[in-house]
Amino acid sequence: MTQEIILNADPRERTGSNKARVIRNIDVMVPAVIYGNELPGENIKLPLNELTKASQNELFYTQVLKIKIGDKEEKVVLKELQRDPAKGKFLHADFLRVSRKTKLKVVVPFRFLNEDDCNGVKMEGGVLTKLLREIEVMCLAGDIPEAIEVDVANIELGEGIRLTELSLPEGAEISGLDDGQDQMVVSVNAPKAVEEDPIEEEGLEEGEDGAEASEGEEGDDAAEDNETPDEGSEES
Repeated sequence: MTQEIILNADPRERTGSNKARVIRNIDVMVPAVIYGNELPGENIKLPLNELTKASQNELFYTQVLKIKIGDKEEKVVLKELQRDPAKGKFLHADFLRVSRKTKLKVVVPFRFLNEDDCNGVKMEGGVLTKLLREIEVMCLAGDIPEAIEVDVANIELGEGIRLTELSLPEGAEISGLDDGQDQMVVSVNAPKAVEEDPIEEEGLEEGEDGAEASEGEEGDDAAEDNETPDEGSEES
């Protein structure tokens, strides 16, 4: 079951850069706005600690969120989360109102199943390569999948799974596939061959040649030493 993320918020009457700084520094909250669904925009502020904790959950960026403002609840999706580029501090958040029938484009991660039992890896010594980690899908706000599962158990060496071969959750479709943007999601390939380093053998051969040369030089020196007394005896 998908985990629901709930944020508490207060109405925000103050607007403008100076008042936004007060909200961040004095109130320790983050200015935000809720808009869409043919309703007026609503200025709110969120506790910094709650927003920080929620942002650490990957579902915060893909799932429908619930924002409580007093006795009222708003179902929204995150559209933009602004941060200070130097300090990483939250500056502002934009949320879009949704209903279960609102159709959205959301980025959903892949969840790879049975990696340890993949035929191409376990039986044939291949290497599993994940070419995509997430994908943008179009679906209803009430049917946003937590992840798209990809079972890799039956992939053989040299084979893979493409986007068009995935089993998508009901009501979800991948944007762009009609334009021929079919991509490989995961594949099993043969491991790359590692070339042996020939340096040691070459060094050994050079050493052997050098030893032979030394022996040859020593033999020549010895021959010269043996010839010297003969030349001396002839002179005498």
